Amino acid sequence: MAGTDDTPAPAAPPPPSRARMPRWLPRALVLTLTLVACYQFAHWVFDRLVGLLVNILISFFCALAIEPAVDWMARRRVRRGLATGVVIIVVLAAAGLFLLALGSLLIDQIRTIVRDFPNYVDDVVVWLNDHFHTKLETDNLRDNVLHSDWARTYLANGASSVWGLSATVIGTVFQLFTVLLFTFYFAADGPRLRRALCSVLPPAHQAEVLRAWEIAVAKTGGYLYSRALMALISGIAHYVLLQVLGVPYAPALAVWVGLVSQFIPTVGTYLAGALPVLIAFAEDPWDALWVLCFVVVYQQFENYMLQPRITARTVDIHPAVAFGSVIAGTALLGAVGALIAIPATATLQGFLAAYVRRYDVTDSRLV
Repeated sequence: MAGTDDTPAPAAPPPPSRARMPRWLPRALVLTLTLVACYQFAHWVFDRLVGLLVNILISFFCALAIEPAVDWMARRRVRRGLATGVVIIVVLAAAGLFLLALGSLLIDQIRTIVRDFPNYVDDVVVWLNDHFHTKLETDNLRDNVLHSDWARTYLANGASSVWGLSATVIGTVFQLFTVLLFTFYFAADGPRLRRALCSVLPPAHQAEVLRAWEIAVAKTGGYLYSRALMALISGIAHYVLLQVLGVPYAPALAVWVGLVSQFIPTVGTYLAGALPVLIAFAEDPWDALWVLCFVVVYQQFENYMLQPRITARTVDIHPAVAFGSVIAGTALLGAVGALIAIPATATLQGFLAAYVRRYDVTDSRLV
């Protein structure tokens, strides 16, 4: 029919399809939440076990240090447990004698200060009255100090901190016992521990682990034994000088200088020499000058003559590397890191030396 439009009407657009969630997204969310939860749990566990881990690290290096002596006794048919106990007892006895000598020196000095303190106060009061025309009296000063609010507050705070001090002492004793116990087990069961560790590794890796362990024992033991030998030589030399000058407490001061100068990295020499200089200055300023000169001269002799010969086959590392390792160890673990930094660096250096290939250096004025 004319005028009729036979064109079909356009079809309605299909309804929009709903976007589906990717199949991997739920798994990714679950995996992410699981990893976050594991990280939080591991962080919580580490925060509560960091003290134990540090004690185990100290015990491990202590066991490495005494293992040469234990092996020497074991080769002479002494049981490793008995040999380890004997070595630990000897070390504790030496440390006890050092603390006893240092404690007797400290107690004597405190007694001297307490005995002479009234005379010091009288001299100061007389000097102030003469130079500033004051009218101070020792009795009035003593009464004002003893009956002041500052003195009462100080005594009250000291009494309240007794419990905290006791808890600190008990905690320190417990940590010392923990370190000694782990040190005994690491040294006495050293072969069994290495066998158990290597049993879960392929043969190629077993050789690497045993080599690293052997280097660690050699470097750590060599470091401590070389330091002990230099401490003995330093102590004897300073004892002779202090005895000749007539400085009091010469044996205790010699032990102090020998041990502190060798076993406290970097600043040990200055800490060791300060105490005998101060005590000699109290007796005679000229004696203090002689002691100071001897400390400086002996330090140069030790750095350039004695130390290179003794440590050439034990911990032959550059002084700058040793200083940097001490700073890094202190930043990571505090005083513990400072003490174990040098043997740990020497162990790493000795282990890497076997795998670093060296070449001949081209001739140049720079080298």
